[in-house]
Amino acid sequence: MTNTKDIIIKLKEVREEKQLSFGDILDLMEKNGDYLAKSTISRVFAEGSEECSFRYDETIRPIAKALLDIETIEETDDMDTKALKALLKYKIERIEELEEQVERLETALDKEKIKSHEKLEKERAQSRTSIDFLKDQISLKDKRIDHLLEAVIEKDKQHKEMLGKLLKCQHCPNNE
Repeated sequence: MTNTKDIIIKLKEVREEKQLSFGDILDLMEKNGDYLAKSTISRVFAEGSEECSFRYDETIRPIAKALLDIETIEETDDMDTKALKALLKYKIERIEELEEQVERLETALDKEKIKSHEKLEKERAQSRTSIDFLKDQISLKDKRIDHLLEAVIEKDKQHKEMLGKLLKCQHCPNNE
């Protein structure tokens, strides 16, 4: 596979061979529906630029499309140019396929996120319902316990009263 460095070198050769100015390159790019700033084009064709890092899809590809006319492999092209055009055309197609795949995967991921959020919200609602039910049950049990405690206290009070009366009773044989 050809790397970006080789592509930039070939682009420089084609520009020199066709004696194109940066303005000419911009015109060719506009015909293809692409646009780059003139300063970006000058950086690509600057001396030593093949050692620099450029984004293929956003910078190199539009220039290559304009200079090499990638869509048509001409008989006048030398073997290297034909190979380079074929490779660039393949890269463009592959990038488009991968972009479509990324979009499909992002859509699928978004759907899964929505499903997950819906499931989580459903579980939260069920948990809230369970918690509310349990709180009501605890409250009910607390009321019952309070009621029973009051009843026990009242019975203890009555028991003490009756015991006191029994101990003070004159008719009881032990109290004499």
